[in-house]
Amino acid sequence: MPKSSISFVLDGEIIELDDVDPTRTVLQFLREDLRRKGTKEGCAEGDCGACTVVVAELNRNGDNLSLRAINSCIQFLPTLDGKELITVESLSPDTRTLHPVQRAMVDNHGSQCGFCTPGFVMSLFALYKTNSAPSRQDIDDALAGNLCRCTGYRPIIAAAQSMYADGAGETDWLRQPYGVQQAPVARVQRLKTMADDRSLEIEHAGRRFFAPRDLASFADTYSTNPDATILAGGTDIGLWVTKKHVELDTVIYTGRVAELTELAVTATHIEVGAAVTLTDAIPEIVGHYPGLDELFRRFAAPPIRNAGTLGGNVANGSPIGDSMAALMVVGATLVLRCGKQERELPLDQFYHDYQVNDLGPGEFLVRIRIPLPTGNATVVSQKWSKRFDQDISAVCTAYRLELDGDTVASFRMACGGLAPVVKRATHCEAALNGARWNEAGIARAVAALVDDFTPISDMRASADMRLRATQNLLWRFFRQTQGEVQETVYSYGRQR
Repeated sequence: MPKSSISFVLDGEIIELDDVDPTRTVLQFLREDLRRKGTKEGCAEGDCGACTVVVAELNRNGDNLSLRAINSCIQFLPTLDGKELITVESLSPDTRTLHPVQRAMVDNHGSQCGFCTPGFVMSLFALYKTNSAPSRQDIDDALAGNLCRCTGYRPIIAAAQSMYADGAGETDWLRQPYGVQQAPVARVQRLKTMADDRSLEIEHAGRRFFAPRDLASFADTYSTNPDATILAGGTDIGLWVTKKHVELDTVIYTGRVAELTELAVTATHIEVGAAVTLTDAIPEIVGHYPGLDELFRRFAAPPIRNAGTLGGNVANGSPIGDSMAALMVVGATLVLRCGKQERELPLDQFYHDYQVNDLGPGEFLVRIRIPLPTGNATVVSQKWSKRFDQDISAVCTAYRLELDGDTVASFRMACGGLAPVVKRATHCEAALNGARWNEAGIARAVAALVDDFTPISDMRASADMRLRATQNLLWRFFRQTQGEVQETVYSYGRQR
């Protein structure tokens, strides 16, 4: 029989809820139900980080905890089932004792108006627990999802660098860094005790939330409810609720389906389940394709990557989604399922028009198959946006180049932000394949981009600027292959 209530740990106690609105956010629950006001609402869309909390759950082996910061403003409450929630109030046993992260913020004057401070504290707490000696780049990345309009970031970065100096104020149950040392046995055991293999089915005011445990059950549930909304990390769907005030009648959650959370590397492919988080998928992809490091480092921010999934990014199909161009050029394919039937489709054939894809009724994404690198191909992706961290792309380009001497044996290019869908630049590819890899060849390919894309103007960039940027990025890629461009966008003007 399915489970009809959710349970999670907060401050060492198990919270059990029977009557849950399927799309009530964690932030709403904390502030309105529990009156815990430390967690703030700033943007209600996962951009500012004021609402940051930390979630701990059992790792795949069940012998330790995985701890990650998330945006509570777009995280639906039922997704906490079986996990532990840590808020800024959880860090200190009383108002007289500060956690080392909080003490470092005070000592370095890292707070001014104070509104954003709890979110910064929670992002730093997650870093404190998972990295015992972070570099400046690690600190920058950890804070990429938190915005401050008062202090600037110098004192906050100083706090991050000094927070390890004194751990005396840390309470016993939070003393050992997650991911670095073994988590306290009592906390692991508590989550093990709560573990439940049953599917979760919640109904509230005529609206339903399903969280199946296996792929067959998920397929059956979706076949029975083909109009349901499939929820992965909620980093897009959460905004439907908080910004558009959409009421979702039926939600089917991917995060408890064992097969959808699997990540494996075979002799030929990286197999990424549709519910694998970006945080888990990205290191594996970048490990095989190091030229994608900068793209994925700038892909959203840790709280978004910790909740969002690669499958959700692909299935959502936004024309400014950052992952699809890179996946297209390396030849990724999608495994799709309806009922008991599966089929495989190249990613570059999946999108037909804006928000129109190849999925039929009751059909869903099971996994993404990414071929392992072959030959001497170079794979690079470039992102152009107004802001370095946590910004939507105006243009995102990706390239796969294989040379035979100075002749192009194979060239692929894909772009986001230039059309209603992310797509290959086929005219540009045709201009280069079989041609010499030199300035004359690149000039012809740059000119061919006019035939590939007719971009639009919007708040991020004009149509002309988008096209010019795409052409210039192709030139930049050529210069990089010639060894003429040494600095990356990250290293330019940044402190290491």
